[in-house]
Amino acid sequence: MREYLREWSPSLDRQMEALRFGTSGLPLLVFPTSQGRFYQWEDFGMVGALRDKLDAGFIQLWCVDSIDSESWYAHGVAAGERVRRHLQYERYLLQEVLPLIGQPPVAVGTSFGAFHAVLLALRHPDRLSGFVALSGAYDTRHWLDSYFDDDVYFTNPLAFLPGLTDEKYLRPVRGFTKKVIASGEQDAHVTESVRVGTLLREKAVDVSLDIWPGWSHDWPYWMEMMRRYV
Repeated sequence: MREYLREWSPSLDRQMEALRFGTSGLPLLVFPTSQGRFYQWEDFGMVGALRDKLDAGFIQLWCVDSIDSESWYAHGVAAGERVRRHLQYERYLLQEVLPLIGQPPVAVGTSFGAFHAVLLALRHPDRLSGFVALSGAYDTRHWLDSYFDDDVYFTNPLAFLPGLTDEKYLRPVRGFTKKVIASGEQDAHVTESVRVGTLLREKAVDVSLDIWPGWSHDWPYWMEMMRRYV
C-alpha cells in the first residue's frame, strides 16, 4: 500500500507532504538525508529493499519531508532563527504527524536524517519507541557558525547528553524497542556516532553501537543496515 499525504501545516504555515507504505507492523518515522524530500526512500530504492517486510506486515513506513533548507541549512538566515524554525518543524511532527500514525513510531534516518531521528527520540521519548540512526552527524555546531543559546543547547545531542540525568527522559529511552547507532569506520563523522553511543551507554541505555567496515555512507550500505536492524 502506498498513500500520498498532503496537508496544510499550522505549525509551519506551509503545505507539507509525506508518503506512507504498508498498513500494519512496527511504524517507522522516516527522515530523509540533508534537505531531502519525502519521496527519497522510494526513489533511492530503500522502500523496494524493505518490500518483503512491508508486504508481510512487519513494518510500515511514514516518510516525512524535511525543511532543512529553511532551518539548519538556511545559511542566509540568523542562526537563532534557523534553530527556531527547526523547533517549529518538531512541533509539526509531534502535533500533526504522530497523531496520524496512532502509536509511538521508531524514528529512522540516514546521514542528516539520523540526526533528526536521534534528536526527536531523545527530546520526546514518551512519544516514540526508539531510533535507528545510520551514518549520522550529531553536533549542530557544524551548521550554526558557533552561535549558541538555550535552544541550540537542547537541540544538540552532544551538548545536552553529558548532563542529562532526568529519569523522566532516561527511563523511556532505556525501554525503547530499537536503539541503534551505526556508521562506517571511515565516515567523516564516525567519532560523533561513537560519542553519542558512548554517552547513552554511560546513562545505562543499552544502545547498539555498530561500526561497519569502510565508508558505508551510501544507499547500498544503508539498505543492508536497515534490513539487519528492522
